Amino acid sequence: MNLNSGILLIFGIGVFGGIMSAVLVRRLSIPQVLGYIVAGIIIGETGFKLVTQADIVRLRSFNFFALGIIGFLVGSEIHFTTLKKFGKQFSAILLAEGILAFSLVGAGVTIMMWFVTHSIPIAIATGIVFGAISSATDPASTIDVLWEYRTAGILTTTIIAIVALDDALAMTLYGLGTSIAQVLSGGAVNIARIFMSISVEIFGSVLLGVVAGLILNFLLHRLYRQEQILATAISLLLLNIWLAVIWDMDIILLTMAMGITVVNMAPKRSKHLINLMKSFSTPLYVLFFVLVGARLGIKSMPGWLWAIVVIYVIGRSAGKMAGAYIGARISNAVPVVRKYTGLGLFAQGGVAIGLSIMASQHLHDIAVADGLFLGDVIIFGITATTFIVQIIGPTSVKLAVKWAGEIGKDMTEEDVIQSWHVKDVLENHIKPIKDSMLLRDVVIAFSASDYLYQPVVNQDDEVIGVLSFNELRNILSDPDVWNWLVASDVVTPISDYVYVDDPLEKAIKLMNQTDTQQIPVLTKADENKFAGNLELKNINKKINQHILLAKSTDHD
Repeated sequence: MNLNSGILLIFGIGVFGGIMSAVLVRRLSIPQVLGYIVAGIIIGETGFKLVTQADIVRLRSFNFFALGIIGFLVGSEIHFTTLKKFGKQFSAILLAEGILAFSLVGAGVTIMMWFVTHSIPIAIATGIVFGAISSATDPASTIDVLWEYRTAGILTTTIIAIVALDDALAMTLYGLGTSIAQVLSGGAVNIARIFMSISVEIFGSVLLGVVAGLILNFLLHRLYRQEQILATAISLLLLNIWLAVIWDMDIILLTMAMGITVVNMAPKRSKHLINLMKSFSTPLYVLFFVLVGARLGIKSMPGWLWAIVVIYVIGRSAGKMAGAYIGARISNAVPVVRKYTGLGLFAQGGVAIGLSIMASQHLHDIAVADGLFLGDVIIFGITATTFIVQIIGPTSVKLAVKWAGEIGKDMTEEDVIQSWHVKDVLENHIKPIKDSMLLRDVVIAFSASDYLYQPVVNQDDEVIGVLSFNELRNILSDPDVWNWLVASDVVTPISDYVYVDDPLEKAIKLMNQTDTQQIPVLTKADENKFAGNLELKNINKKINQHILLAKSTDHD
């Protein structure tokens, strides 16, 4: 049996190496996606060449699947209510940042290429193609950073919407740009056919995604087991990715439309599916970005081509920043959207690489200089710029949401529980029952309390046990004993308790295991003094209040 060692290496150490790299870069407060890419660079063409381009080509199907998952989860973040409320704002920012990046990169590359080729048509053709590709933003690494830092707010919503819609804009500009480039460079081109191809790719992808979303919504209403829900969604996703490939449609647009449809048709039912999909997608994300890094092999390039790379990165970054600001200003967006949206749009990845490959196929026979053809210039240039932008892109996204004050806002109950300790939710206003207290006074104490359990302490305030209301009921029928029995006579030795510094997760787990709603809290192991009580109802209340407060806090 002949197994390819490069592919085995990717699956063998790709996830492990990616996660280890992510752990290292996170210690430097850098987004973990950069660690995945670095791991890929180390084992790929730029590093030790343990993984070859041939290996990566063989894994194209895996990349399609990962892109499909990414598209679906990006779509699931977009709600019609949000689009209705901010649609004008999103449209203005999208057009402004995309067109301005196209214009600045296109003009800069055109000027540079004129000095190289002294041919105005070839210079303009090259500038148009580079400009069109520069409008694309990579949704994968951008969304990964937002999920990693649990962001939520108007800036997060805006960035998600823009990177989701950037695909359609980039493909439109690319289709028009390559058509013009072919005309200028002397190639034959059918404008009507180009427009038809773009329309089929964009609208066909969206239509097929909507249909798939409706089917999935229908099935969600008839499935209840987790494994059935996830397996059905994944299989339907794979079928639609296959259709997108054979019909030459855009995978991200298709699966994004599928996600948008499901999350808006069944907001409650789809929430569980989205959580399952996110958990399932973690190793896929790691491998996807390891492959991105492994793919970034930069061959020996002439100095003028590196100059184009610099022009491209500066022009694209300036266009995204200034265009996002202008679009946000025109649409009267809030200050954080004006200031920081552009920072969240630096990432460039699979879409740009894919468009560059397509462009190289159309323009492969146009000689430029130094034995290079226009197709080679585009491939080398976009590969190099992707290499650079993928390093600065994730970090800039983190800075944007950090300065906007949106990190940590999209927290869940599990996130809060894992970050809190018992002392964070301790009910410390409770007066414990003394062991010498008469039963009559114990009954009065219970009647004035909402708790079904009361701790009993000795003269040194050490907990010796608990009294429960249910146990007292067996004695209350004989009032004669109320005046001579004391608490220590009926106390139950304490068996289940936690300490103030224990993780809250441990306390909740113990309460669930013992099927109790309340549990006493002690100061520390060498004292065993009473510190307070924990009640499950109050814990849930405080967690929900914390989440609501975090999400409602507005940072201008």
